[in-house]
Amino acid sequence: MPDQESTRRTVVIGNWKMHKTGAEGVALAAGIVAGLRPGRAEVAVAPPFTALAPVAAAIRGSSVALAAQDVFHEREGAFTGAVSAPMLAATGCSIVLVGHSERRHVFGDGDEDVRRKALSVLGAGMRPVVCVGETLEQRDAGRAEDVVREQLEAAVRGLSDARLAPLLVAYEPVWAIGTGRTATPDTAETMHRVIRSSLAALAGPAAAERMPILYGGSVKGDNAGAILSGANVDGLLVGGASLRADSFLDICHAAG
Repeated sequence: MPDQESTRRTVVIGNWKMHKTGAEGVALAAGIVAGLRPGRAEVAVAPPFTALAPVAAAIRGSSVALAAQDVFHEREGAFTGAVSAPMLAATGCSIVLVGHSERRHVFGDGDEDVRRKALSVLGAGMRPVVCVGETLEQRDAGRAEDVVREQLEAAVRGLSDARLAPLLVAYEPVWAIGTGRTATPDTAETMHRVIRSSLAALAGPAAAERMPILYGGSVKGDNAGAILSGANVDGLLVGGASLRADSFLDICHAAG
């Protein structure tokens, strides 16, 4: 886990993706709340839009935070099917994922879309989680570090230290999401170190040192501790293992 002297808090977010109805989400959230032991990790769950309101009610009064999986950058308007940052804030969200690999590769979100979404989240008083990561083809071509640097720079360029303060970053090796493959702890730490170095160049050493960087890519209870052992790995973005209370709680407890 991160150095005990670090000011960065460990963060674990369960991304339910396109799973769980409202009733199913309430049952899962209730199981997480009931089984979560007090610790140093900040825990959040990210249900689909349709389950946000009932899950918000289910976790109210607990230490579990509510996150959204995506957002549209405009506040309001003729954008059929879109959900804005103020709408998410009003539902009880405090964290929003932007630029998740599936949004980039399935729905075509580009770097400028990710930047606009992050700015809209910040403007609504919430914390964006900017997701960056390379495909297997990019890694095999030796471009993994360049890709994450470019994605990160596009998202945070020009933002003041104060604007950056609430932001989190998640490193997602695309080749390890939903495939059963997981980056080794050394690979995860190397890429997290690259991200922190890039943040230092973009926003200064103080901002880089303060910002939590999460790992996301086939995280399970039996590998969470090893991944978190890296000095620059500050938390986890969990996919499939967050769909059951027991497996997600194993990960949360491994994180502290």
